[in-house]
Amino acid sequence: MSGDELPASRAEHPPTTMLHGLRPVASWLVRRRWQVTLHHPERVAPHGGVILASNHVGVIDGPLLAIFSPRPVHALTKREMFDGRLGGFLRRAGQIPLDRFAADPAAIRSCLRVVRDGGVAGIFPEGTRGDGELRRFHHGAAYLALVTGAPVVPVTMIGTRPPGGGSSALPERRGGIDIVFGEPWRTTQQPWPRTREHVAATSVLLRGHMLSELDSALSQTRRSLPGPLPAGQSEDDPDTGLVSSPQRTVDTHE
Repeated sequence: MSGDELPASRAEHPPTTMLHGLRPVASWLVRRRWQVTLHHPERVAPHGGVILASNHVGVIDGPLLAIFSPRPVHALTKREMFDGRLGGFLRRAGQIPLDRFAADPAAIRSCLRVVRDGGVAGIFPEGTRGDGELRRFHHGAAYLALVTGAPVVPVTMIGTRPPGGGSSALPERRGGIDIVFGEPWRTTQQPWPRTREHVAATSVLLRGHMLSELDSALSQTRRSLPGPLPAGQSEDDPDTGLVSSPQRTVDTHE
C-alpha cells in the first residue's frame, strides 16, 4: 500500500474550527484539576507538516495531546469512540476515526491530507492503553513519515494513569502530569513503491528513537510509568507491527 495508491487529494482536511477554538477553555479546565507540565514544546516545528507519536498509558492521553500540543492535532482515534454523541463531537473537533482491525484507507488518506496541508497528525503507535513502554508498535507513524518526509516528534505521557490503575483510572486530583516532547526524528521520503519490509525496517528505527526519548523523559522528570494494566483489562489489539515481550530495565526515580 502506498501514498500514491491512496492520494491525499481524495480526502478532505478534517474540521478545524472546534479544534482551534476549544483548546484555551479545555486547557483552563484541565489545569483546574491536574498540574500539567509541558517539556520542550519548542521541538514541535511552528510550521509545516508534523507527526506526533505518543506512548499510551491512560484514558486521557488523547484529549491531553489535543489540548496541550503546541499546535492543534488531528489524532487517529479508535473507531469505537465515535459511537453516539461523543462521535459527533470528535468529528467536529477534527479527530480521525481508525478501524484497528482492518486496513483503513480513509484514515490513511486523512492523515496524509493533514500532513501535506502543513498540519499535525497524532498517532499512538501502541494502539491501545498499556504500560507505555512501546512493547507493541504499529507501523502507521513510520509509514506516514516515509510517504511525507515529515518529522516525527515523540511524545511521552507521564502521570496520566495512577500506578497499577485500571484502563479508565484517572490521576488523583491535583496530581502531576508531564508531557514531554522529544527530539524530532526524520527518514528520507520514499517514493512509490514502498515495500512492507521497508516500512517494517523504518518502524524498527523509529521505535528505537522513541524508546531512547522515553528513557530520557523519565530521567528528566524523575518519574516512572504506571506499570501494566490489571489482569483482564487489556483491550484486544491486532497482532500487527513490532512486538516485544521482555521487560526493559530503566533507571528511573519516582
